[in-house]
Amino acid sequence: MYSCEINGVKLVIRSSDGLFSPRHPDRGTLAMLSLARLVPGTRCLDLGCGCGLVGIYLALSLGQENVALCDVDPLAVKAARENLSANGLDCPVYLSDALDGVPESGFGLILCNPPYQSDFAVAKKLIEKSFNRLEIGGTLMLVTKRRDWYFNKLKAIFGGTSVVEKDGYFVFSAQKRRSVYANRL
Repeated sequence: MYSCEINGVKLVIRSSDGLFSPRHPDRGTLAMLSLARLVPGTRCLDLGCGCGLVGIYLALSLGQENVALCDVDPLAVKAARENLSANGLDCPVYLSDALDGVPESGFGLILCNPPYQSDFAVAKKLIEKSFNRLEIGGTLMLVTKRRDWYFNKLKAIFGGTSVVEKDGYFVFSAQKRRSVYANRL
């Protein structure tokens, strides 16, 4: 278990060796959160939530009614639910492969720290599924150690993307606009 403060927001996190970033917040996640533009009332999704750090931060910043979390790992979903409770929060946490198990849509912001050490099949699915769950004008933010593939994929799907290098990581932001691509997914 660890406590941390992110952008003035205090969190308590319980994690384990089997979950992402078990002893402290990941530097890439912190880089992404430092660049996230949080607007009150925005519906947010922590995609691939792990122990729930991003979702908890969002819920404490924007209100629990605006946040949902999901992960493909049942242990992560359990840890995220326990961590939400430990921080006095009650947000929906879905067991979901990408967004297949998430019944909600119309998100204004989706944040994701994808498993970028593996092949790109997982990242491809996360990006494509996110596009269809964002409202028009909504933003997908990703943080990775790899730049080119993610930049090209986001540009192909969203029509454009911005990237900021911070603390050895690349933080991508892609905004959903009206597109013919939406009809192809």
